[in-house]
Parts: sequence; structure tokens; C-alpha cells
Amino acid sequence: MANVASEMERENFTIPLLIGGATTSQVHTAVKISPNYTKLSVYVPDASRSVSVVSNLLNKQFQKDYAKTIRSKYKTIREKHSKGQRRIRLSTLTAARQNKANINWEEYRPPVPRLLGVKTFDKYCLVELAEYIDWSPFFQVWELPGRFPKILEDSRVGEEAKTLYKNARSLLDRVRDQRLLEATGVIGIFPANSVGDDIEVYQDDSRSKVVSTLFNLRQQIKQRDRPNYCLSDFIAPRETGMRDYIGAFVVTAGVGLEECAKSFEEDQDPYNSIMIKALADRLAEAFAERMHERVRKEFWGYAPEEDLDNDGLIQGQYRGIRPAPGYPSCPDHSQKSVIFQLVAAEQHSPVRLTDSFAMTPTASVSGFYFSHPDACYFGVNKINRDQVQEYSRRKGENP
Repeated sequence: MANVASEMERENFTIPLLIGGATTSQVHTAVKISPNYTKLSVYVPDASRSVSVVSNLLNKQFQKDYAKTIRSKYKTIREKHSKGQRRIRLSTLTAARQNKANINWEEYRPPVPRLLGVKTFDKYCLVELAEYIDWSPFFQVWELPGRFPKILEDSRVGEEAKTLYKNARSLLDRVRDQRLLEATGVIGIFPANSVGDDIEVYQDDSRSKVVSTLFNLRQQIKQRDRPNYCLSDFIAPRETGMRDYIGAFVVTAGVGLEECAKSFEEDQDPYNSIMIKALADRLAEAFAERMHERVRKEFWGYAPEEDLDNDGLIQGQYRGIRPAPGYPSCPDHSQKSVIFQLVAAEQHSPVRLTDSFAMTPTASVSGFYFSHPDACYFGVNKINRDQVQEYSRRKGENP
């Protein structure tokens, strides 16, 4: 993203640059991107929210004040970030590894999966997935703050939220009845062991052939009474001789989305064009939630008695995690290629990876499954040069 901004500057672009998506942030835009482009750079949390941003940028009455406000805000963010970074103290990579998660492998036996290999799901039931939707982010797309269902009774935005929810449910029924969208997914569970900070994935349970390696980064910020986590900490080390496993998945609810959104736009209906995109995103996330539940209870089977309602699932009150490349515990987007290779995603699903590791259709989710009860989400955050150099060497790249 910073390179794009630099190239726009070099080519003397004058148009505003909108930066968005779940894997960036306002701080990232202000600190890393905006300084590379003298024209305006604006962070947009979700593509659907770009409507209000573009409206402000096109409105001649407000655009100057809007741009001035953004620049001032980003300058303040950079100043605060700079002060905060000066307070961050980093360990050496060696010291961080010495402070890894303390898991007693001698007293642990990794659960053996009921499914070993790949399983595909074509035209998954949308009615079932609708029951797993987390509606709170849906309202955030429309810039309505609050958690579902309490937002429906909010004194300020409740009426608007109710109308929006009613329209969403109506369109969801239409999606189901007219099959406007399809959900397709593929999951896989594979033999694996950790080797240092990385995870080797094996062809079969003989573990004689490595078919892929998941490269991981370790936290290096000096911690107080807390480990310096790395995802490899949650997989049994190869030297223990234990037979551990890792899972991977790619799911989408975006089959037919582009055509559907285009049809709405051609009918001069931008409201439903935005609505269908927001619903597809929610269905994709619901698909990821449902598949993880089935993995825990059926396919890996390490939590067969789990009995959580949708709120419990949303809050992550279950054993295991499903981290995704591009997010805090696995910030390297290129690791999506490991997932796609393991589950043969492009053979078993319509989801594709672009050269920059974005997924299409856009309403798609991918990630890994970890089963260890101590597995948790964390942020790698800032790392030192020693880890950058070693990570590049392990991946066979130039630092």
C-alpha cells in the first residue's frame, strides 16, 4: 500500500487515495501510507463506507474542510504513534524465543482427527449459515454504532437499525429463494509438527515428507509476566515425537455476488448493491464460524460435547483458534498460499488468490485451525531487524 502511494506521488497523481479493509487501520494509513503521497489519503474501514467518504470528497462545499480535518487528524496520530514507538522496548529474537509459551508437552496428547485430508462443501445451505451470522459488524458497515441485538432498542439509532435489519432479512430471504448467492468451501486437516518458529506440514502420518511449511513471526516486544507468542508454540515440536495436526480452510459466500451487485447498480439501486455485499461478507464469516464448529465437534472431534449458542461462538468460548494471514498473529499475507496449496483451494472452490494475495470473490475467508487448549490470539506487533533478516532467510527471500 505504501508502494502504491509512492508510485502515485511519482506519477503526479492528484486524486484522493482511499485505503481500506480489515488488514489495515487508520494508524497504518496515517503513519505508513499518507507520508508517501502529498495529496489526500483516507482510511475507510469497509468498502461499503466509501460512499460517505466519496460524497465528502466530491462535495465542493465540504471537500476542503474535510481534507483539512483528515490531514490534521493523521498528523496527530503520527505524533502520538511516534511517542508510543519510542517507549516500546524490543527483545532480541533469541531472548523472545527463550520466553516462548510454556506448554508441558510431556503431559499432553494431541487429539487425532477423524478426518485426515481434504473435504469440500458445495452449495452449502444458506438457511443454516444465516443462523451463525454476527450482525454487529453489519451495522458498523452502515456507521451505526452498537452491538446486536441491543442496537435495535438504542435511543439514538434504534429505529434506523430496525429498518436496516428488516431490509437485510428481507433481502436475505430473497437471496435464499432466488439463489442469488452460493456458499462453497473446502477444509483440510493434516499431520504437522513445529520446528522452531515454523510449522512443517506432512504428506501423511508417516511424516516422512514435508509438503508445506507455515512460516511464523514471534512477538518481540518485551513482556511482563507473559510469553512472547508465536503460532508454532501451539503445535507439538518435532523433537517430542508427538503426532500433532493442523487444519486449514477456504470458504466463500460470494459466488454470484458480482453479478447480483451489478444488476442492482444497473437498476439504479445502490442501496441494495451495498446491502448484498454486506450480507455476503456476513455469510462468509458465518460459514467460517460454522465450519470451525463442525471441525471441533465432527471432523477433528476434540470437542464433541461442545454446546454453545451463537453468542458463545461469536465470543470465541471454545477450544482452539482459527488465525488468518494478514491478521495480528499471522501478519504475512503470503502465507495464504500455504492454505491454498494444502486444501487445493483453486481445484475445489471458485476462490482465487491475486498476485498480492487478495482473495476473489471478495466475500471469502481463509485461515488455519489450531486445536491446543492453550492456543490464543495475539498480535505480533513491532519486530526487530534480527527477526526480519532470519524470517526472510527461512522463506528464501531477500530481506
